[in-house]
Amino acid sequence: MSIGEIPPGQSIGGCRVLRLLGRGNSSEVYLGEHPGLAYPVAVKLLHAWTGEREVQRFLTQAAMLNKLDHPNIIHIYDFGLTDDDIPYLVVSYAPYGTLRQRYPRGSRLPLAEVVTYIQQCADALYYVHEHQLVHRDVKPQNMLLGMHNQIILNDFGTTTISYSLVPNAVDFEGTVLYAAPEQLEGRSIRASDQYALAVMTHELLAGSWPFMGTFEEVARKHLLERPPTLREKGVAVPLLVEEALQRALAKDPAERFPTIQDFAYALSASTTSVLEEMCRPDQPASQPASKQFRSPHPFI
Repeated sequence: MSIGEIPPGQSIGGCRVLRLLGRGNSSEVYLGEHPGLAYPVAVKLLHAWTGEREVQRFLTQAAMLNKLDHPNIIHIYDFGLTDDDIPYLVVSYAPYGTLRQRYPRGSRLPLAEVVTYIQQCADALYYVHEHQLVHRDVKPQNMLLGMHNQIILNDFGTTTISYSLVPNAVDFEGTVLYAAPEQLEGRSIRASDQYALAVMTHELLAGSWPFMGTFEEVARKHLLERPPTLREKGVAVPLLVEEALQRALAKDPAERFPTIQDFAYALSASTTSVLEEMCRPDQPASQPASKQFRSPHPFI
């Protein structure tokens, strides 16, 4: 199902359309004006839903997401179908773009800044997991930035992808770069989001993904190859950070952290200990040894 651009002034879900914000492969997002709110909203039209079963699935999932209430998760004010039976969402508007837009591909961020973002992502995803949901598409493009530079998790649950044993690039829309092995084998679980968040952490620190290549090459590497460490890419990070990343990127979901918050805690703890060590004031010099013990060759 395809749609033309909605002209300004038209109403969708009770919201007046102001202008087009962006267009993707399967959706269009408009800036809107909600009659019951004093601030603008975003109106998202999903034109890739082709059958009655898919539309019903959208309505069911949107109803679940509508109940979520977390400061780091985009808020759904309304949802439904237009007069032309096109699914729509009315959500909170984040005017500062996405994490990907702020930090283009290849950007390398300081460890402390990355940990701040990852903690917020993990808090939001843990909340989602506690509500028996899995995001399935964790990546910088789906992390909006709020007025106070806070992460706002976006784009989850509304397009559940059924991954096959032989995935294809059309289904994944490029997110194979973040896909956990079990996700590639047809099952998305909570630990899959942890794996994707670890890939995103690696990317923000190193400026590149753990695995690169064609779609098929990246998928095979996720399934079979050990991810390179940050130090192997020339990025100096504490050993505890490397260990946390390698654990979250384990091929077997059972070998990852018990929860996605545990992964964020491990990153935070290792970073905090390093910062504390760097900021610790110099210790007073010890008293010199008596003359009879002095030597031109100090003890090691």
